[in-house]
Amino acid sequence: MTRMTVKRKLEILSDAAKYDASCASSGSSKRDSRDGKGLGSNEGSGICHAYAPDGRCISLLKILMTNFCIYDCSYCVNRVSSNVPRARFTVDEVVDLTINFYRRNYIEGLFLSSGIIRSPDATMADMVRIARRLRKEECFKGYIHLKTIPDAAPELIAEAGLLADRLSINVELPTDAAVEAYAPEKSPEQIRGAMADVRHRKDAAQDRSHRGRRPPRFAPAGQSTQMIIGADGATDKTILGRSTRLYGDYKLKRVYYSAFSPIPDSSAKLPLISPPLQREHRLYQADWLLRFYGFELDEITSTTRDGNLDLAVDPKLAWALEHRALFPVDVNKAPKELLLRVPGFGVKTVKRIVSTRRHCYLRYDHLLRIGGAMKKAQPFIVAGGWSPGSLTDSACLRARFAPPPEQLTLF
Repeated sequence: MTRMTVKRKLEILSDAAKYDASCASSGSSKRDSRDGKGLGSNEGSGICHAYAPDGRCISLLKILMTNFCIYDCSYCVNRVSSNVPRARFTVDEVVDLTINFYRRNYIEGLFLSSGIIRSPDATMADMVRIARRLRKEECFKGYIHLKTIPDAAPELIAEAGLLADRLSINVELPTDAAVEAYAPEKSPEQIRGAMADVRHRKDAAQDRSHRGRRPPRFAPAGQSTQMIIGADGATDKTILGRSTRLYGDYKLKRVYYSAFSPIPDSSAKLPLISPPLQREHRLYQADWLLRFYGFELDEITSTTRDGNLDLAVDPKLAWALEHRALFPVDVNKAPKELLLRVPGFGVKTVKRIVSTRRHCYLRYDHLLRIGGAMKKAQPFIVAGGWSPGSLTDSACLRARFAPPPEQLTLF
């Protein structure tokens, strides 16, 4: 049997990793090697690109350790019954790839996931060994994100958190019933238990001893999770409700939404086509509104009858169109909470408005310079030199923002 080259392994395992969406690299503690000690950095400007909240581009080597898997999850292309090319990196190969790619300035960090080989403990032990080698032997100070296996022994997850910047544990699907139907070998209770353990260990790492000493940092960039959408019949309201509980219960940094992608030789239980990618995009927008804009779940999902988000317009605009009686708002007088609900105004824009109006009367041209998306905001605000008149209550206001209709064909 011909031995597979590292290059061929990289082709297979980097392609297999594309289904892992949770690879943002923000939120970690600062580390760098500018003092001459160690190698790498986990900050700075930009294989895989992740974006931090401040807009920085971080390049990550995003791979699976292996795409062999002993589980048979219906929606997974790497399930044990799937007929795909298989490959497996050794611990040394992952370490060498990471260091060599960093030295060539290709990457600034590593995102490592894996299928389950032999057992969850054996797989997790290899992933921890990789992180330990990078940190202890290579003195690598770049970003490391480990996709944690919830079935693994708690002591392995504990060590992973001391070595990695971020841990992620996938909840897989929006409901427990869907997990039981499509991934019967996985336990929702065990997944939540592992997430709770990560949260508790991270909280404990914030406490000082009686002498004022801090314990070692544990997953300083927090934990995240990923949810596949469109494989089951869960509505957007169900999905966002699950996300809201996850944020509250486990202090997650992010919930990532991954649109189901049909795979070869899949189960008859799965849909034949993938959901529109716009649905994934709308879920991210709604997620942001829930976390940073003061919206409640029922407010966002009540704009349609079936509990799904409007695909034609973004969730904030859909809400504003349904609540026109609250608009237009005067940008010189309206409270911050209401300004955050104006379509076209982001968090930074609202902060600038509130700060600037203390010193001067805001006019329309001021809002342009502040950075508001005024084409979208025009019907919903009043400012110096601008009033929307009857535009706010116009019957064709939705059509002003919705994409134009497309001519369908029979062939």
